[in-house]
Amino acid sequence: MNTLQLRWNDLADVKRELAARDWFPGTSGNLSIKVDDASFLVTASGKDKRKETAEDFLLVDAAGTAIDGFAGKPSAETLLHVEVYGKTDAGCSLHVHTVDNNVIGELYGEEGEVTFTGQEIIKAFGVWEENASVTVPIILNHADIPTLAKEFGKYVRADNGAVLIRNHGITVWGRDAFEAKKFLEAYEFLFSWHIKLLMLKGR
Repeated sequence: MNTLQLRWNDLADVKRELAARDWFPGTSGNLSIKVDDASFLVTASGKDKRKETAEDFLLVDAAGTAIDGFAGKPSAETLLHVEVYGKTDAGCSLHVHTVDNNVIGELYGEEGEVTFTGQEIIKAFGVWEENASVTVPIILNHADIPTLAKEFGKYVRADNGAVLIRNHGITVWGRDAFEAKKFLEAYEFLFSWHIKLLMLKGR
């Protein structure tokens, strides 16, 4: 099995798991995985991600342009994935719209970031210190994708990380599909936990 097929299978596995969590409402969200230094697979635009077809992903070049031989159109937000692979050695990038990440983005959007402290699941990010913290930057949801990608790119500095786009969703990236999915699950846990805690406290 060649590298392209292996990476396709990896991304399909992630898509299947996230779809089972209902994290792709209204065909939203986009996923990508690096094939080599010159190309990556990205979800096709406007498809129901709960279904599995031979046209779920397209191969694009490092600039996000579709490579001949693949049907459909790359996700509208492919340029965000271009920023990730162009600035880091990450191998997978995941973007989902959930109610929880949108609520967190709205609650803390004016502050430009949200910080979580003392939660055990922060260890998922490789942070093992006592009472550890993790901070997620929050950026504006620019309608112009090149503008959004440029703003997003300011926070892409390491081989793993995350950025919340206000009233839009979260993009998480990691060294491979396993790490990116692990980080996404951990952030979504933190978002859900925080919202429920605020509700119980009546804030």
